[in-house]
Amino acid sequence: MDEEFFEKLREKSKGYFRGDDGHGFDHVQRVHDLALNISDEEDVDMDVVRAAALLHDVARAKEAEFDVCHAEEGSKMAEEILKEMNFPVEKIANVVHSILVHRYSKGLKAETREAEILQDADRLDALGAITLSRVFTHCGKTSRPVYDPEILPKDYYDGKSTTGVNHLYEKIFGIKPESFKTQKARDLAVGRYEYVKNFVEQFEKEWVGEL
Repeated sequence: MDEEFFEKLREKSKGYFRGDDGHGFDHVQRVHDLALNISDEEDVDMDVVRAAALLHDVARAKEAEFDVCHAEEGSKMAEEILKEMNFPVEKIANVVHSILVHRYSKGLKAETREAEILQDADRLDALGAITLSRVFTHCGKTSRPVYDPEILPKDYYDGKSTTGVNHLYEKIFGIKPESFKTQKARDLAVGRYEYVKNFVEQFEKEWVGEL
């Protein structure tokens, strides 16, 4: 597919987002760009990779409103969108599968390399400097404390971190570089993971006046 098609698909995807809750269209664009970066060293169908990346979160608003799984609902929506836009029929199933399994927390196995790339790109966006800004912005919106040394982080993530820093411990530190499927993503994850780790170490030392 040519660039004109993907520009139209990008605009179509944008229409499903309502502001930025940490998973706005800016997240979709970053995942798309990361997927392109990862794919440089892979023998994959770039039409599938790009379409899956641009459509992987189209059901986020539905999830917030109706408590459905955005991956499951999004895979259905993506199929209809791609059919309407005359995307190659033989490639749609791979896009649908990639979106269905992209939510790593669901533990679903990616059966194609394109699906693995989407998983990796989506998880990479949960590491690094941008993640820190998303976590602390969310703290401000929800009046959740950024940090409280008397509230220790849990040993697991249950979706309800008490503070922003605890969220980093409970969820973000669980996204270890070795858990990524592609070598390029593992390489990118190392620097992002270390950035967050170093930030938390600096933050906690500054909190008690050690630095």
